[in-house]
Amino acid sequence: MPCLVTVGGFFGDEGKGKIIAYLAKKDNPSIAVRGGVGPNAGHTFAHEGKEYKVRMLPSAGLNPATRLLIGAGVLVNPQILLKEIAMFQADDRTYVDAQCGIIEQAHIDRDKGEHLNGKIGTTGTGTGPANADRALRTLRMARDVPELSLYVEDVSNSVNYALENNEKVLVEGTQGTYLSLFHGGYPFVTSKDVTASGICSDIGIGPKKVDDVLVVYKAYVTRVGGGPLQNEISEEEAKKRGWLEFGSVTGRQRRAAPFDFDLAKKANRINSATQIAVTKLDVMFPACARVRQYEKLPADARRYIEDIEGELGVKATLIGTGPELDDVIDRR
Repeated sequence: MPCLVTVGGFFGDEGKGKIIAYLAKKDNPSIAVRGGVGPNAGHTFAHEGKEYKVRMLPSAGLNPATRLLIGAGVLVNPQILLKEIAMFQADDRTYVDAQCGIIEQAHIDRDKGEHLNGKIGTTGTGTGPANADRALRTLRMARDVPELSLYVEDVSNSVNYALENNEKVLVEGTQGTYLSLFHGGYPFVTSKDVTASGICSDIGIGPKKVDDVLVVYKAYVTRVGGGPLQNEISEEEAKKRGWLEFGSVTGRQRRAAPFDFDLAKKANRINSATQIAVTKLDVMFPACARVRQYEKLPADARRYIEDIEGELGVKATLIGTGPELDDVIDRR
């Protein structure tokens, strides 16, 4: 920091929400700002036994000193946003860029059609059709929605001003590198670019403003919806390994596969990773559960992390070892 960009290295579901929530508590940033697509991405984190799921706000909501911003590139569903503002009692610290596009019911209806929801496996939240309308210049903007008037501002100005004054800014990406419209396995992708460069564009900061890029990987790979998944294992095998998971937005079962070094290497290059996080190590190695010091990890778990670091050439600075926000080994 002061400017850390966090993005997913696989197909989403890597545990970015937990990592962002931890960093917001540990580093106390002035601003957490969300880029990405919109409410089709759910980020989950737990604190003191309570689970939180956010689809619009940054995952930093538990830190009352952090302002919660949504960049211009993000699509907003006002109903979902207002519920999350109420959940975190964040009325006085939530700001939405005036240029955010608005998802209407018609977009949601179109997203549930045979091609998008049936063939591609979209979340049905309206983001693809809304981004299509944005490209056609027919989309309504946040500045046009009366119920958002208290929250509208120029987010790019706010973020750049904070950085110029050496304040800490935490940038949160959504989805994952291989769901990028440009770099994923088209057509089984989301409706825009979600790599680090795209996320910076969403919030309105130039590349020279970024100090670090943290790419988040899970200790194994999961994917929701259609599209290729190298070395995919069966549902029965996923259940046996403890890898059987369900999406936080749709509740659909996630497909699973072992850690993919080739995809991770490419994701690190595309995103210019300066550090990585590895989450759910405790699922791979149950003896790691809730361990918070690297030296206390079992030898096989340390070897696993060292193999990933050796292949990728980047240090794993954060390692997730449990569902709680503080179940993290911090090696920064």
